[in-house]
Amino acid sequence: NEKFCIKQSCVFQVVVKAFFLLQVGGTWYLVGFATNADWFVSRKADMKMGTVTLTPQSNGDLEMDYSSLKPDGSCWTMNHLAKKTDIPGKFTFSSQRWANENDMRMVEVKYDEYSLVHTIKTKAGSSYILNKLYSKKEPHKFTKFSLEQGILPENIAILPKNGQCERDREILS
Repeated sequence: NEKFCIKQSCVFQVVVKAFFLLQVGGTWYLVGFATNADWFVSRKADMKMGTVTLTPQSNGDLEMDYSSLKPDGSCWTMNHLAKKTDIPGKFTFSSQRWANENDMRMVEVKYDEYSLVHTIKTKAGSSYILNKLYSKKEPHKFTKFSLEQGILPENIAILPKNGQCERDREILS
């Protein structure tokens, strides 16, 4: 476990004890989102559930393909290739869209139910935490986990259900 501190708040970073890359593959619903980033409170009310398709790569990396239906009926999409590290379940990636560096850890995974994902995002020397709950079913331990990470209750959202992008209807059916 590694110690990580932001704004005088320190937490120990945990990675799931036994991580199986191939089993995490597939399409998941993004149902929970929590962060200590300043921008979140003003955007929380407009956020809706989306999907992420996790595709394990033969070299141990993990492709992450996000999509969410926007109010106008079009699709918002984003793709990242998370590079494996020496620690199973821990990945790093750079986001060109958000101009940040990401240290991502699979904290807890029940492969047929949910996955808690903890990411430390760093941009211009400043870091913040982003926790996500990927689910095959309904939310589980996300709120408790996020509170333990020092995220305020008003900065945690269980995202409301949303329509699906056309490509996701095909994948999830």
